[in-house]
Amino acid sequence: MATFYENTLQQIQRAGEIMDLNKNAEMVLSQPQRIVQVNFPVKLDNGEIKIFTGFRIQHNNAAGPYKGGIRYHQDVNIDEVKALASLMTLKCAVVDLPLGGAKGGITMNPHDYSKDELERITRTFVQMIEPFIGPDTDVPAPDVNTDEKVMAWIADEYSKLSEKNVVGVVTGKPILYGGSQGRFDATSKGGLFVLEELLKKLGKDPKGLTVAIQGYGNAGSNMANLMAADGFKVVAVSDSHGGLHCPHGLDALATMECKIKEGSVENCGGSEYQPTDGDTCEKISNEELLELECDVLVLAALENQITKENADKVKAKIVLELANGPVSADGDHILEKNGVIVVPDVLANAGGVTVSYFEMVQNKQNFYWEAEEIEEKLKKNMGKSWNNVAEAKEKYKTTYRMAAFIVALRRLQDILVLRGTV
Repeated sequence: MATFYENTLQQIQRAGEIMDLNKNAEMVLSQPQRIVQVNFPVKLDNGEIKIFTGFRIQHNNAAGPYKGGIRYHQDVNIDEVKALASLMTLKCAVVDLPLGGAKGGITMNPHDYSKDELERITRTFVQMIEPFIGPDTDVPAPDVNTDEKVMAWIADEYSKLSEKNVVGVVTGKPILYGGSQGRFDATSKGGLFVLEELLKKLGKDPKGLTVAIQGYGNAGSNMANLMAADGFKVVAVSDSHGGLHCPHGLDALATMECKIKEGSVENCGGSEYQPTDGDTCEKISNEELLELECDVLVLAALENQITKENADKVKAKIVLELANGPVSADGDHILEKNGVIVVPDVLANAGGVTVSYFEMVQNKQNFYWEAEEIEEKLKKNMGKSWNNVAEAKEKYKTTYRMAAFIVALRRLQDILVLRGTV
């Protein structure tokens, strides 16, 4: 099976062929500009010294400062981070932000370490990559297993190293420490805004449409709550341990509260958590969730969840990619052949980086906006971006993914030409 990075390059090449992309631009965008790999020692609580490996890959900054998250996961590797950095460049271009693309991570399972250990790991990582990041250079953000607390540690450590207060070095910070209103659920809200536009185009009413959500972390759980409030019927959710299927609908908020208490959504089928309408919830696997009959399948976990091995079994009518790269290139071809509409990650989850950009602007101005203003700006930008992608889809008679890539690549090509790079 092709690697995540190879999948990404295949998709760039395919979109380039459709739109007749300048070959020099394609060559430039097919390689990251800088790869930073660091190996650093950290003393654990028991006195043991452990070496950690971290990455920061800066793909392209033609449009502006590098931008992209930092994840903590045992499967983090250079191929994955290269792919994610490439997708960040495209994502920022799709929604017309003056930002480039980057990604970072540390190869570890954060659940194996105490809070104090995680703080030491984070601060040491910042010391290693400090020459390569900054508010006008490269601005990290939260990602898998990192949150506003981790961002606060990064901003604080960077500020100490700089000997001045530099809260703008990261986004996704706590509100009290330079964060923005609306950042916490921005990814989910942006995805919902795009989905609503698609449903309008299809002439469908959200009310009563059934939804299955793979991944019940920040993005997945917020999406479940937002969709339930919008009239969708969330019938299944899952996390890394397993899933829960409630055919008559589940209580999204109660399920999140249960997950915190019980450790996994698979343990949340009892009547104390779910509506008591005579329905029986059942435990299911992540694999089974992907194959459920539903109107919308939201992918909010990790990459390569739908591949050529299981794409033919997907029964959803719409797949919304809230995670990065959850459908492989081969899986994408099969879904396309089967008539499944895929709303691609570079558009569907761009709400997060959009509000991160708003946070950068607010940090620079040292003036902060109300939540209502941010939501209005987010909705406007996601709507405009959707229209651009929909127009490209019609013009080139292609999929939404290829249309989104075409919109992004066209902008990046124009910038590279203007700057004299190609």
